[in-house]
Amino acid sequence: MTATLQLTRKWGSVTDGDGKWQILIDGTAAGSIDRQQTVELPVEPGHHTLRVKRSERFLSRERSFDAADEQVVSFWCRSQLLWPMYVASLIKPDLWISLRRE
Repeated sequence: MTATLQLTRKWGSVTDGDGKWQILIDGTAAGSIDRQQTVELPVEPGHHTLRVKRSERFLSRERSFDAADEQVVSFWCRSQLLWPMYVASLIKPDLWISLRRE
């Protein structure tokens, strides 16, 4: 029995950077996502954490979620759109990528 994590990477800003971002589920690399892409990853039912990162300097805050058997849990991510948030992320790296549940 499994659930599904669905993650969509929306267009952010010019600070978005080229290449894929790494998807971490429960602190472990589970896949990657490119611009304008949606990926689906299987997860065991239960409590999990999700984080997306481009590098150690550019990442999202960790989000937790609960998944029931055969449930699809959806999130979206993108880089920050406003330059003040980009500047703030230079001090606090987990502000650079916005990660939200749909």
